[in-house]
Amino acid sequence: MRVLDRSVYVGPSHYARFPVIRLEIDLGPLEAWPTGRLGPPFVDALAGALPGLAEHGCSYREPGGFFRRMREGEGTWLGHVLEHVAIELQNVAGEDVTFGKTRSIEGRPGHYMVVYEFAQRDEGIAAGELGLRLIASLLPPELRATGAVPEGWSWTTARDEFIRFAQRRALGPSTASLVRAAEAHGIPWLRLNDQSLVQLGHGRFQQRIQATVTGRTPHIAVELASDKEETNRILASLGLPVPRQELVQSAEAAVRAANRIGYPVVTKPYNGNHGRGISIRLTSEAEVATGFAVAREHSRSVIVETFLEGDDHRLLVVNGELVAATRRTPGHVVGDGTHTVAELVELVNQDPRRGVGHEKVLTRIELDAQAGGMLDRAGLAAGSIPQAGRIVYLRSTANLSTGGTATDVTDIIHPDNRDMAVRAVRAIGLDVGGVDFLSTNIAESYRSIGGGICEVNAAPGFRMHVAPSEGTSRDVATPVIDMLFPPGTPSRVPIAAITGTNGKTTTARILAHIAKMAGYTPGLTTTDGVYIDGQRTVQGDMTGPVSARMVLADPQIDLAVLETARGGLLRAGMGVNEVNVAAVLNVQADHLGLKGIDTLEQLAEVKRVVVEIATDCAVLNADDPLTLRMSGYTDAANICYVTMTPQHHLVREHVRAGGRACALEAGVNGQMITLYDKGSHLPLLWTHLIPATLEGRALHNVQNAMFAAALAYSLGIKLDAIRQGLRTFDSTFFQAPGRMNVFNEHPFKVLFDYGHNAHAVGAMADLAQRLDVKGRRIVVLAGPGDRRDEDLEAIAQAVAGRFDHYICRRDDHLRGRDPEEVPRLLAATLQRAGVPTARIEIIPDEREAIETALNMGEAGDLLLVFADHLTRSWKQIIKFRPAGSAEAPAAAAPPPSAPAPAEPLADAPILPLEGLIRDERGIRFAAPEGED
Repeated sequence: MRVLDRSVYVGPSHYARFPVIRLEIDLGPLEAWPTGRLGPPFVDALAGALPGLAEHGCSYREPGGFFRRMREGEGTWLGHVLEHVAIELQNVAGEDVTFGKTRSIEGRPGHYMVVYEFAQRDEGIAAGELGLRLIASLLPPELRATGAVPEGWSWTTARDEFIRFAQRRALGPSTASLVRAAEAHGIPWLRLNDQSLVQLGHGRFQQRIQATVTGRTPHIAVELASDKEETNRILASLGLPVPRQELVQSAEAAVRAANRIGYPVVTKPYNGNHGRGISIRLTSEAEVATGFAVAREHSRSVIVETFLEGDDHRLLVVNGELVAATRRTPGHVVGDGTHTVAELVELVNQDPRRGVGHEKVLTRIELDAQAGGMLDRAGLAAGSIPQAGRIVYLRSTANLSTGGTATDVTDIIHPDNRDMAVRAVRAIGLDVGGVDFLSTNIAESYRSIGGGICEVNAAPGFRMHVAPSEGTSRDVATPVIDMLFPPGTPSRVPIAAITGTNGKTTTARILAHIAKMAGYTPGLTTTDGVYIDGQRTVQGDMTGPVSARMVLADPQIDLAVLETARGGLLRAGMGVNEVNVAAVLNVQADHLGLKGIDTLEQLAEVKRVVVEIATDCAVLNADDPLTLRMSGYTDAANICYVTMTPQHHLVREHVRAGGRACALEAGVNGQMITLYDKGSHLPLLWTHLIPATLEGRALHNVQNAMFAAALAYSLGIKLDAIRQGLRTFDSTFFQAPGRMNVFNEHPFKVLFDYGHNAHAVGAMADLAQRLDVKGRRIVVLAGPGDRRDEDLEAIAQAVAGRFDHYICRRDDHLRGRDPEEVPRLLAATLQRAGVPTARIEIIPDEREAIETALNMGEAGDLLLVFADHLTRSWKQIIKFRPAGSAEAPAAAAPPPSAPAPAEPLADAPILPLEGLIRDERGIRFAAPEGED
């Protein structure tokens, strides 16, 4: 059994709305060995290794269902077993994941698609790898592949290493509690590094936390809290109870300080944490010297202070209020007169609440050097049998991370002690602070029974309060979230996601331009980079989840426009869990035959993800049957149909039902983009007034403008701002590189476009026919090498018979093709379509092909150039000097011509009205049963 391919989906995908890992596995000979044939030895061994699998319901949806599935009849196949093992391994590591599905791959016996949920990327991958090894280790030796189980491999060791590996990458308990509280408040979050740095909220509304330090925590307060000597001095100056202490740098100085302060004393690092390096109740000079050495391992300076009697309490203060109080007890065992200390530790560690690190509520007690030192002082050893009832402490400090326990005492703390903690945290200046307070009885005032503040902690841990060993769990994270985001404070920026085969880059750019005109600071992701407020900050194809998170992490933006491409959706899913508005422009034949997507219906399922996660509005192309039917898969509050055919019968019914739509309507002055919403008729703008439409002739850009207008309206942008944005957006290379750019400064006109599929190429060819051309029409044609032959043939067919001369080329990146394979295939298709051979040239190199076309150009000609290397090719065009000219032509804008009458639009496909739903959102298709 081996993994052939792995994809990690960090957000919603066509597999699930949450992060999942997809494995393609080949069982090989094990296809003939389902669990029923492997028999009880395999199933029982798996149950012993992972007892938690007994809770998996599988298809029976009840505990024990998975084991029932493995045992009944022929059982189930090992791909399905791997799915459940990967999930359960993450459960063992403390993650709450449950989802998985396994399917055989049609036409490929023994090959399976295994999908399972994950909480952390690296942990999820490691769970799959460890699951494979565990399954292999349980197989009969004759069925194991060579090297599948290394020599000397131990399941228990591997399991514990996996748990520690997972915990090193997991959010700590404190950070995780804050993230859960944020989610409960509807606040989005992004993890910014591999530790505990987290962004809560998006864009300019964001707040940051690192563990329990917030973006509002003053740096000077953290420095003071880390300086135990200065903290002690400040608190003492305010009359708060603190022990006497001195700062020393040598063992001799520590002994002298202890003699001055008076025994017993405590030694601790000057700037330590988590109880590391602390020695308590030291009663002799020798013990002080030893304690100094222990503390010196963690800090160059050491504090010697008075030892205070009493229980160790942590008092948590958030935003000036005490929200929780906990009594902490160091890790210990209680003698029973029968078992040794080592045996008692094993018994304590059998408590199901104890685990490795922060895996569970409590941490396992370790018999290490520190425990040995505590036993020595008590006159015991690991093999000693303590008398019944004797408490044997194995740690000097009460930290949960070293095996301590916590008891909630919030309800009984004396008001004086409560006020004292608040005053101490305020004195240091922390917004979130933990006061370590020693008292024999927290229910009595320190004024009457004594006690003292050991230290004030910045970034106090929350685990002891959220999950105490005893007492009431306290929600201490919500007060922090309320402090960072008071009620009514925004945390999200409006997000628009745009996908489709063609037009998404232009639509995204128009929408971002409209938003900027409306006063927003937009963040934009496109195929050529990330833009913040119109300035490109990152270059490259940025249409996946990484770029989406990059924009949402920018503290400047207050609106995000995410171009979302097929490749990113198939490779890693969406970068956000939800968007406000989403649009699917069209679904056309492109990229088919790649990544398991072979049909338009499969491609539509992938692109549908963006509307599935839309909350406010799904904007759909009513003229495309595949996008139209996506209306049955969205839970958005509104559905907005876009149609270039005002006679569209479904849209008409949708509008009459009060639904939202954007339609192209004929008028005396041309074509009008019109919005409908809740019975209102809202004329927006004549198409010939939009520069990017070339006076209404570029119908594909008319449609792109309609989508941008519908999205902007659904985002709440005012109509006047939408009109202004459309009027001022043009298709220059600066605003939309490779999207119908026009160069008029040669004696001939050049149309420049990135079209790389039949639908896009056909739209540009249509435009070339609509333009008034007095000379010849010349096209430079190409297609990506990774497309199917039929896709390349369709590109050639889209231009056949519509131009006077054809130059066929290839892209620089061959993508697995021979150097002249693509241009020759295009040329052959043109010949079969009836184009005379004399009108066809094959010039494989892009630069040579464009140069040839430019040299052919004469006054009145139109050159349509489909380019791949956009910047290089555009510079080649604008720097070209026609024969006989000494320098580049002066830039001059051509005089505007009168708008040409628009050609009649074809009727939209007539779709049956069966299977439609009418509700408060208007008219939509019903999802097939079981798929909604």
